[in-house]
Amino acid sequence: MATRQKLMRAIRVFEFGGPEVLKLQSDVVVPVPKEHQVLIKVHACGINPVETYIRTGTYIRKPLLPYTPGTDVAGVIESIGNNVSAFKKGDRVFTNNTISGGYAEYALAEDHTVYALPDQLDFKQGAAIGIPYFTACRALFHSARVKAGEKILVHGASGGVGLATCQIARAYGLQVLGTAGSEEGRKIVLQNGAHEVFDHKEADYINKIQKSVGEKGIDVIIEMLSNVNLNNDLKLLSYGGRVIVVGCRGSIEINPRDTMAKETSIIGVALFSSTKVIKEGILMLEEFKQFASVLQAGMEIAEVIEVEDKTCASRVSESKIVRKATHMSHGPSEECTLGYAYGAQPVRAYLKLLAQPGEKGGMQVQAVH
Repeated sequence: MATRQKLMRAIRVFEFGGPEVLKLQSDVVVPVPKEHQVLIKVHACGINPVETYIRTGTYIRKPLLPYTPGTDVAGVIESIGNNVSAFKKGDRVFTNNTISGGYAEYALAEDHTVYALPDQLDFKQGAAIGIPYFTACRALFHSARVKAGEKILVHGASGGVGLATCQIARAYGLQVLGTAGSEEGRKIVLQNGAHEVFDHKEADYINKIQKSVGEKGIDVIIEMLSNVNLNNDLKLLSYGGRVIVVGCRGSIEINPRDTMAKETSIIGVALFSSTKVIKEGILMLEEFKQFASVLQAGMEIAEVIEVEDKTCASRVSESKIVRKATHMSHGPSEECTLGYAYGAQPVRAYLKLLAQPGEKGGMQVQAVH
């Protein structure tokens, strides 16, 4: 007699478009973990900007339809596949890369993309870690190769990656400047590690930054909207300074001569680009494990603060639809774990990382090459 397949609820996308294409299905088959895979009972999922870009069909990467969105989840191990030794049923975990999609009651993930969730963090906070914090780590340590004592500007600091960058940069011993477009956003940026914050909606804010940093300029700029800010970024850099492009929503014209006199660099960041230059997942595994270790060490003594992130209107709309859909039948409960779908939108929990002892008072982090 054939074994009856277990079903779950999940958000499915059958066509690309706006948030309205997110459809709740109650008859989706629960995936079964294969070798080196785990099945996570999802208690919270993150909604990142990239999820909304993919859903519209305009992103460079398009999944096969239909699909379940979502990469960042936190929950409990439900079952494991063969050759999984790091986890067991019942372990509290988070991941930044699901296989089957995170907007669901259960999500499948490769075991090397799953990490233990510290006991003092709840699942909503765990779902806020993945893409924002790992992107911040990659930008700072892999791409910018920051050094304690350098000046860093987080250009657009009040979003998920921006706040994570401020926290980690401050803990690492950098002089942190940030920008935000609202009074509330600037207050949050200061609360999350920035020494100074500027209003990027003011016409003369670039002059104010230049006055603050002096003639030397800024060593590293983490840029969230390069199609608007890149030209100004190049004028703010110090000799040998680096602009790290995390976000871009279009094109911009720059004068390459602006990079020559000070021998500055423009470097792009994509969190999962390392998968293209690895063999059997080994390099990505080590790099991400290092990032996870840095974050987990900070979380062990972290002060947890919750803030609202309204920086992406499409993401806010998506979160409302996901939450409304998941409350249709049962509402939030242990039996209906998808009801806890908060993620990056509009309620997101950020972790305030504190400095770990190091040679210069910052965290002990070895740059990833």
